[in-house]
Amino acid sequence: MVYLRRSDALALVEAAPARAQHPTLRAHLRILRVDHWFKNVFVLPGVVVALGIDPDVRTAALPWHLVVGLAATCVIASSNYVINELRDAPFDVHHPVKRHRPVPSGAVNVGLAYVQWLALMVAGLGLGLLVSPVVAATLAALWLMGCVYNLPPLRSKDLPYVDVISEAVNNPLRMLVGWFIVTSASVPPASLLLSYWMIGCYLMAIKRFAEYRDFSESSGQAELYRKSFSHYNDRRLLVSVMFYGASATLFFGAFIIRYRLELIGTSPLVALIMAMYLNLAFRPHSPVEHPEKLYRERRLMLVVVACAALMTTLLFVDLPFLHDVFEPSVDPN
Repeated sequence: MVYLRRSDALALVEAAPARAQHPTLRAHLRILRVDHWFKNVFVLPGVVVALGIDPDVRTAALPWHLVVGLAATCVIASSNYVINELRDAPFDVHHPVKRHRPVPSGAVNVGLAYVQWLALMVAGLGLGLLVSPVVAATLAALWLMGCVYNLPPLRSKDLPYVDVISEAVNNPLRMLVGWFIVTSASVPPASLLLSYWMIGCYLMAIKRFAEYRDFSESSGQAELYRKSFSHYNDRRLLVSVMFYGASATLFFGAFIIRYRLELIGTSPLVALIMAMYLNLAFRPHSPVEHPEKLYRERRLMLVVVACAALMTTLLFVDLPFLHDVFEPSVDPN
């Protein structure tokens, strides 16, 4: 059991508004962040790719396993959101919007919320076991990364660059959940997992960049809200975005060449999505700071849906002429 340290408890009291609130059921439900569950759509590419490149998979139990596996992932994600809400409360008080969250506003019973955190973990792993032990083990890794990210003495969230890299590990873990929902007899290609990890880093670094710009232009309390901002600046964050984006595309290219050349047809749409997402970061109070609301960006969503549909199609439709076009013109030996 993890207990709230005295210093953090005092910080929670100081963060509370002048008008004290009483803990409510609604507040305890809010810290589950059900509206963030859509992020678990990152499980689905693992399902689709497993079906597309592994010819030995069996699909008889797939619908049931997919529903239970997605539910288990959502419950584990909510467990991680609860601990994030609890551990971030002393810092959220310095954010103009997040200071009104349930924990810093005093609307949550802190001790009960810790019980809630652990109960969700147990429920999520139990659901995962209904699919397979390897799905449950992957979900356990997802939960442990939530601990690494939020809990001292590690609390990777406070460390520049490590914060982005450790949080983005959730991307390949979600892909693994999707893959193992389909089959536990194999694992996804390393190049695909690395690409998925780096695209997660790309998205997280852009979010940090947008947050930093908002703070630097307004309250000047960036370091109080997020410790890693004592190191970050616009230039460093943009350079890291470039690194993660280049790494993601290089690893994805390696996967395409090795496993499914047809996917090269999605390259223009992938590049367009990455460019559009970066462009959003330059808006004041950018939507990339709240990924759960990105569905409101209609143009971005239109391109994302088109890219997903094309990728799914090209995983199952062979285009022999592409292999002729990209046949080596020089003997590599």
